Amino acid sequence: GQKANGLPLDKSLRSKKQKQHQRIRKEKPQQHNFTHRLLAAALKSHSGNISCMDFSSNGKYLATCADDRTVRIWSTKDFLQREHRSMRANVELDHATLVRFSPDCRAFIVWLANGDTLRVFKMTKREDGGYTFTATPEDFPKKHKAPIINIGIADTGKFIMTASSDTTILIWNLKGRVLSTVNTNQMNNAHAAVSPCSRFVASCGFTPDVKVWEVCFGKKGDFQEVVRAFELKGHSAAVHFFAFSNDSRRMASVSKDGTWKLWDTDVEYKKQQDPYLLRTGCFEEASTMPCRLALSPDAQVLALASGSSIHLYNTRRGEKEEFFERVHGECITDLSFDITGRLLASCGDRAVRLFHNTPGHRAVVEEMQGLLKRASNESTRQRLQQQLTQAQEALRSLGALKK
Repeated sequence: GQKANGLPLDKSLRSKKQKQHQRIRKEKPQQHNFTHRLLAAALKSHSGNISCMDFSSNGKYLATCADDRTVRIWSTKDFLQREHRSMRANVELDHATLVRFSPDCRAFIVWLANGDTLRVFKMTKREDGGYTFTATPEDFPKKHKAPIINIGIADTGKFIMTASSDTTILIWNLKGRVLSTVNTNQMNNAHAAVSPCSRFVASCGFTPDVKVWEVCFGKKGDFQEVVRAFELKGHSAAVHFFAFSNDSRRMASVSKDGTWKLWDTDVEYKKQQDPYLLRTGCFEEASTMPCRLALSPDAQVLALASGSSIHLYNTRRGEKEEFFERVHGECITDLSFDITGRLLASCGDRAVRLFHNTPGHRAVVEEMQGLLKRASNESTRQRLQQQLTQAQEALRSLGALKK
């Protein structure tokens, strides 16, 4: 009989097939490649697609959750290093679609895809500096009837918010008891969030406005009621998404009418004062597909994601300054600035990509130059000059300083 590689023919074919079979098993879906001069890092430990991420309030950690049944906690101080370490928390018999840190950064909550409920994980520091993650024995009771779109924890630690795609927002205490049910009357909810100041819960959906409620507590910390605070009115079609600035004094929204808007929400709403519209910008992509947005902590930069691309706008002038195309192999599922505002994070496939926020540095340069002209005393001038120099240095190091 004929031989191939010293083996009988049918055997050699069999071994070839086995090798091919093994190769097919080994070949995972190709990791999407993306390069850009402003890409600061790519975090790649998940084996499944990442659906959500959250920066801790102390700025030390980033949590990500994926359909690989894990939540990963990354150290932000490693972001600009070559190695990116992460700690893994396993989600037993389920996977998390949403993740949020507790205000004290000692726990996080996740929304379970199959369980349709909230689970709390406690983080315990070990002697070696790592953490042990323990799920609390009881998950929250099931209350929502429609798929969940977002969860949030108030920075005061007084309540948790969950919102579903019907018109329901639930306000819970931390033990899993529902304090209040809010009907948004928007046909459906597209997005909902807790404000960084913890006073407000807001939602947008089928209607052309963003509705904002105040969650009221008594002097002794006891829950009282949820009351309508104010609305952002000005869009002419459904609102896809909105975000708060770090001090809750600004909000941004993006709508199916093809525009984004920046609002001053630092108003006396109890005296019926309405938020002021500060800026309207054009974003055609929003008229044909759902979009997400992130507002930098100082509200100077607006990031808009449509499909797998990201657009960065200067909110003072309304001009687009950066554009990142095909950042991920899938549609972008989450977008967020870190608490310093120097980095923008996005996820959508198995990686988190971090970008340098050059429009943010440019905005600081503009602002400081303006303030320097008006500065009256020397100590103020020195402080402003220092901030100006830092921002210029950052831009120079990124090759983004405009001549």
